[in-house]
Amino acid sequence: MNIVKPSTIAGVMELLPKDQLVFDKIKGIIEDTYKKYQFMPIDTPVIEKNEILFAKGGGETEKQIYEIASDSKDMSLRFDLTVPLARYVAEHFQDLNFPFKRYHIGKVYRGERNQKGRYREFYQCDIDIIGHNSLAIYNDALLPRVIYEIFEKLDFPQVTFKINNRKLLNGFFKSLGIEDTTDVLRTIDKKDKIGLYKTFDELIKFTDDKKAKTIIDFISSQASNSELLEMLKDFSDNDLFVEGLDELTKVYRYMLDLDLPDENIKIDLAITRGLDYYTSTVYETFINGYEKIGSVCSGGRYEDLANNFSKQKLPGVGMSIGLTRLFYQLQDLGLIDKMRESFTEFLIIPMDESANEYGIEILNKLRAEGKDVDIYLEAGKFKKKMTFADKSGVDRVIIVGEEELHNREVSIKNMETGEQITKPFDEI
Repeated sequence: MNIVKPSTIAGVMELLPKDQLVFDKIKGIIEDTYKKYQFMPIDTPVIEKNEILFAKGGGETEKQIYEIASDSKDMSLRFDLTVPLARYVAEHFQDLNFPFKRYHIGKVYRGERNQKGRYREFYQCDIDIIGHNSLAIYNDALLPRVIYEIFEKLDFPQVTFKINNRKLLNGFFKSLGIEDTTDVLRTIDKKDKIGLYKTFDELIKFTDDKKAKTIIDFISSQASNSELLEMLKDFSDNDLFVEGLDELTKVYRYMLDLDLPDENIKIDLAITRGLDYYTSTVYETFINGYEKIGSVCSGGRYEDLANNFSKQKLPGVGMSIGLTRLFYQLQDLGLIDKMRESFTEFLIIPMDESANEYGIEILNKLRAEGKDVDIYLEAGKFKKKMTFADKSGVDRVIIVGEEELHNREVSIKNMETGEQITKPFDEI
């Protein structure tokens, strides 16, 4: 018989139980916070029709999609949670109440090139608010408030939300006479990676020196949020620019109204995001002191979510946490160690088989009182049993030997301090 060497494919995350507990705790905090802010859960199928996934055209996305090997060849694994959301809202439009606030936590699949921190199978934790015909700008401020609370609960270092508005950017470019903004936006998006000097060199490939310098000055302002908004009032009279500035100002003020500290907000005119997707507000989220790992949560506003599936106008705004990648980064930085906690509060260890029945009686009593408790009934020496308890990371071991059985007592050992006490059964 040939033994197959057990291994996973490259680009997937598989955790040991002690890490999976932390992962699930983080996922639980995210979900509980989404619910607190009245986002409703949905769970779309992992498999979607190709005509749904490719409705906006294939491009690079099509190269990364995992098709299902079947006779029909018309199904693939979802590559994000937004396209399924668009299909879901269009399909169930008559049954939904707008604005529709939804959250979705699930796995998605992409044929990513195998590299550190990049996964082919990964969890996304999305929140979106979808309107019908219109959607109040207040919602653009609500989403960062939700994300801010999540990171507060996780007790990680503070986060900073970098926000911008695509209308403002596009209006600015139009005022400079730049009509095709795609290459310019892509260059600006790389600013933090390549630096201002290289950004300037790249920009002059698509425009002249004077315009490139104006762009650099525009996107690199170090003024405070309120000062920057005031300065922008006189910057351009382009209608699109003025509209974008008005929206950006309102989002910023609503964020403050929602008790987001000003020091956690940074109006950054270089934030672009999703060039063919986002149309207004855009944001990225960075952990203070760990900006090098990149944005840990991003998103923005889009004019029409489901225009490929419905004639209804469905504007929306959304943010997404890439949980698998975030967990990997936090683990790599040692930031999740403080979140570890024991899964089992008490482990009952009978010294020999004669104490098993009494041990089970203790087990039932503690479970009835809501304790996280387990019992070890495997044969072996006491040292082996205590080694199991130590590796399990339990808080306390309840030792049941001949004396405890005879006196209807329990001996409780604190595994951290080594302290041991004996109590009557009724006082457990």
